[in-house]
Amino acid sequence: MKLSDMDLAQKLRDYHLMHHTIVSADVIFVLCSNDLRVAEYAADLYLQWYAPYILFSWWTAHGDDLLATNWWISEAEMFAKIAKEKWVPMDKILLDVLAENTGQNIVNGYALLKESHVPMDNILLVQKPFMQRRTYATFMKQWPWANIPKFIITSPNISFTSYPNISITQDALINILVWDTQRIIEYPAMWFQISQEVPDDVLTAYHELIWRGYTKHLFSK
Repeated sequence: MKLSDMDLAQKLRDYHLMHHTIVSADVIFVLCSNDLRVAEYAADLYLQWYAPYILFSWWTAHGDDLLATNWWISEAEMFAKIAKEKWVPMDKILLDVLAENTGQNIVNGYALLKESHVPMDNILLVQKPFMQRRTYATFMKQWPWANIPKFIITSPNISFTSYPNISITQDALINILVWDTQRIIEYPAMWFQISQEVPDDVLTAYHELIWRGYTKHLFSK
């Protein structure tokens, strides 16, 4: 039986989940986006005492495409606004409003944490579920500190079929999954990420979705 686009995409999403068990950390490092559910989840982690600080990082990387927020403030500021509304203390929030890619998240975040004298031995990364693996792989490769922290990555627990909404349509979701899978495959050779095994069934789903036209974000090798 021929699998639907969403069935194939779920194979990719399941691969991108890291299944880490969250533990207490020095800081909650949030990679912001147009999905405010991630902001709410990160604030809840802080309020559950998982870390004494929370860092929101991102300007915007989406320009005028389907993921554009059209907010008048940065994604980091919008996430911080959500956290403040949930009663996260302002003096426990750190903001990087300049990052426009994951590499800049790392460089700017590291500098901000160092300047603020926040320990960095254990870092709880918060990201959308379908971007967990790429985020983890990038931090493991690009973190500038000689002693790599213990990175645990986590995301809101939302079922794949329930994930599309007004901010992230089904089409956008599948295109992002294909794009991030390409980066898992190609980026290690570019020294952007650590190398990770990609199972055959994931590769098959990835190539099938490309054949079906989910190529909006793919880059040329």
